[in-house]
Amino acid sequence: MRADARRNRDRIVDVAGVAIAEHGADASLEEIARRAGVGSATLHRHFPTRQALLEAVFTGRVEALCDRARVLAADLPPGRALVAWLREVGRHAAANRGLAASLARAADPSLGSACHAMITTAAEELASAARRAGDVRADVAVVDLLKLANAVSLSAEGDPAEADRLLTLALDGIRPRP
Repeated sequence: MRADARRNRDRIVDVAGVAIAEHGADASLEEIARRAGVGSATLHRHFPTRQALLEAVFTGRVEALCDRARVLAADLPPGRALVAWLREVGRHAAANRGLAASLARAADPSLGSACHAMITTAAEELASAARRAGDVRADVAVVDLLKLANAVSLSAEGDPAEADRLLTLALDGIRPRP
């Protein structure tokens, strides 16, 4: 892809992410093109369907979330890295509610499977390090941690302080018992 075409594509995805956060998965494609500074034809050349654009936004967000796991693992002790990342998983879940639901209706389930695998792998790496450090009980399953972070996010209904408080309470249960 030419450099200018790549910049246009990246700008469309960035703007679409903001528009989806503001208006949900049904955000106007024409408004996205306008905000990105491209014509409708350019948007449709890169993303022939709304689904293709939604998939690009979601995949980018999942990749960023997984990249963040690696940064936290390098910068923090294992237990703190896991907890910090689970908080980010909760924010990710809250920010992607409409997007995830829209993608779940897609005919191709491979995107969901690929993104789930990426998130599970990142979580397992953090949880394994936390277990080895003695920061997390040996019987804590990664799937349970991810469900917990998502459930807290959904129950807090967009209130980040409430989500943080509830996640803190829940995460106290994953620490080893004295």
